[in-house]
Amino acid sequence: MKLSMRDVLGLILGGGRGARLYPLTKERAKPAVPLAGRYRLIDIPMSNCFHAGIEKIAILTQFNSVSLHRHIYNTYVRDVFSKGWVQLWAAEQTPNSADWYQGTADAVRKQLIEIRSADVKYVLILAGDHLYRMDYRAFLEYHVAKEAEITVGVQPVAADDASQLGILRLDEDGRITTFREKPKTADELAGMESGSDPERPYMGSMGIYVFNLETLLEALNEAGADDFGKEIIPSSLSRFRVLGYPFEGFWEDIGTILRFYEVNLSLAEPNPPFNFYDAERPIYSRPRFLPGTTVLGKDLRHVLLGDGTRVADASISGSVVGLRSIIGENVIIKRTVMMGADYYETEDDRAANRRLGRPNIGVGDGTVIEGAILDKNARIGKNVVIRMIEGRPDGETEYYVARDGLIIVPKNAIIPDGTVI
Repeated sequence: MKLSMRDVLGLILGGGRGARLYPLTKERAKPAVPLAGRYRLIDIPMSNCFHAGIEKIAILTQFNSVSLHRHIYNTYVRDVFSKGWVQLWAAEQTPNSADWYQGTADAVRKQLIEIRSADVKYVLILAGDHLYRMDYRAFLEYHVAKEAEITVGVQPVAADDASQLGILRLDEDGRITTFREKPKTADELAGMESGSDPERPYMGSMGIYVFNLETLLEALNEAGADDFGKEIIPSSLSRFRVLGYPFEGFWEDIGTILRFYEVNLSLAEPNPPFNFYDAERPIYSRPRFLPGTTVLGKDLRHVLLGDGTRVADASISGSVVGLRSIIGENVIIKRTVMMGADYYETEDDRAANRRLGRPNIGVGDGTVIEGAILDKNARIGKNVVIRMIEGRPDGETEYYVARDGLIIVPKNAIIPDGTVI
C-alpha cells in the first residue's frame, strides 16, 4: 500500500504540567520552553513534521498555554492556498467530559471528534519536549510496509536511563513482545536486556507512536487507560500487531532541569550531538527582526550566541546566551544557560529602573555566574555571585530556585546588587 501524507495526522502532546522542569514551566507549557538560544522545544517536532510533508498538524494544550499559543500563531502560519493546517486543540469542559486531560492517552481520547474529522488513516503521536531529527515519512512507511497496527519509535538506552523510559523487548520480526513502563527495580529490569551494546543494554521507547486510526479508536475504548506508556501500549501487545521502529540518531528527552541544562550546554561544544546547521533539514522557529550580536571583548570560548545580543568586556565559556541578552563589563559567565529577553528596554525603562532601585534586564557589571539557568527577562544586578554547589539542597526563595545543585533564576526575577548565592 502506498503511503500518502494527506492520510496522516501529526498530533503533538503539549499539555502536561511540566513539574520536573519547574520553574521554567511556572509561566509556560513545556513545549514553549526556550532552547539553544533562539528556539522553543515545540519547534523540534513541528520542523520534523514539515520536512516529512505532513499537512495536518494539531497541538494538544492545557496548562500555561498562552505563550505556546502565541508562538504557534506567530510562527506556523499556513496561507490560503495551502492544503494543510496547524491547529491548537485546547482542553475544554464539554457535556460529555467535565475533566481536564488525565494523561497522554486521555488527552487524545478527549479530542476524538476532531481526530475523526481530520479524515486520515494514520495518527502520528509526538511528544513536545524531545530533541531529535527524525524522518517521520520513513517511520510511517515502515509502519505501513510491516502491516503494523501500532508502531513505537525505539532506541537502545543506558541502564541509568531505563527508570525514566518504557523498556521493551523485540522479536526477530521487530514485534514488541514485552513492555515495562519506567522500571525502578532490578526485578523489573530482569530479562529485559537486548542487543550487544554493553553501554546501552536496554531498548527504550521514545514516546512517539504511529496508530492506524481504527486501532487508536479501539485502544482508547479501554476504561481507565489514560496513559500510552503505562496502559495503552502494554495492553495492546496481546490485541494488536505492535512493532518497534529502531532509531539510531541523536535523541534526548528534555524532561528534567538537569537534562535541559546539560543538553543546552552540549550545543555549545565544538562537536555538538545535535546539528542545528543541517542545510537540508533546518529547525524552524519564529522569524524575528533583530540586529547582529555585538561582542566588545575579553574572551569567549565554546559559546552559543543568540541574535541581537550585546556583550561588553566579559569572559564567557561553555555557555548558551539567548536572544537580546545584555551582558555588562567585567562579567564572568561559565557553564550557564542564559535565555535572554523578550524585548529591549528603552531609555525611559532604564530611568524607571534607577528610580525603583532595580537592575536592568541582563547581567550587571562585575557579576560572576558559574552553573546556572537564567530565564527570560531576568535582572541580575552588579557584583552578584551565583555558583553551582554540588549537593546543595533543593529549595525556593523570592529570587531563585535551587534544583540538583543548579541555581535557576525564574522569568522576570530580580537579583539585587551584591547578592551572593
